[in-house]
Amino acid sequence: MKLLLDTHAILWWLLGDVKLSVEARKAIGAPEARVLVSSVSAMEVGTKYHIGKLPQAAAIAGLMAARIAEHGFEPLGLTIAHGDLAGMLDIPHRDPFDRLLIAQAQIEDAMLVSNETLFDTFGVRRLW
Repeated sequence: MKLLLDTHAILWWLLGDVKLSVEARKAIGAPEARVLVSSVSAMEVGTKYHIGKLPQAAAIAGLMAARIAEHGFEPLGLTIAHGDLAGMLDIPHRDPFDRLLIAQAQIEDAMLVSNETLFDTFGVRRLW
């Protein structure tokens, strides 16, 4: 199973936060899971930490590549195709981080691990 972690999912996994659902925790930790972490999430964590919105991310911000490697997760870079689709998605969602993650999940045929039920209406498979 190929999983793409939403930013809060990777943050909560790395911090051991109980906000991560039991089902998500099991799926991410499953030996057969292929877990992708987007460069978009690295930017979102770094940006929000830098401006003071994510003080709890001090041990992660700027170190995402090393932290995900420790867990055997795969980095997912942003491509032109991801950007093209994100920009052209016919959805009312304006958050550029979310739009990019939605586009990546669609193009990479990955299940998006996210607590955002709104994503269910945007054509992605979601696990929570």
